[in-house]
Amino acid sequence: MSEGTITDKTAEGTDACCAPPGDIDSDAMASDLQLLTAMGNDTRYELLRRIANADDGVCVCDLEATVGVSQSAVSQALSRLYTAGLVTRRKEGSWRYYEPTETTVALLKTLDDLRGSHE
Repeated sequence: MSEGTITDKTAEGTDACCAPPGDIDSDAMASDLQLLTAMGNDTRYELLRRIANADDGVCVCDLEATVGVSQSAVSQALSRLYTAGLVTRRKEGSWRYYEPTETTVALLKTLDDLRGSHE
């Protein structure tokens, strides 16, 4: 056989040129996609970064002023982040305060580390 030639072998014990990929956990994949989809929007990602960079919980009213979208849009974005498990929320009086989850902190740190390794 010449150099660079790829061999195929049949089911009788010979090598195949392409092996089937490994199995995946469909529940884990669905969970991962929910997280990535929730983060995959400019407004939601910016809110997530701002919440993660705050020293304490961040109020919806403060977030609205910083991202330049309506309170309704901020509330919808925060609801999506909350459902995905990326933020926690607590109510004080008529205000809700949001904080990052441990998952968010780990994801954002990983992204920062990856960005740093490519600069």
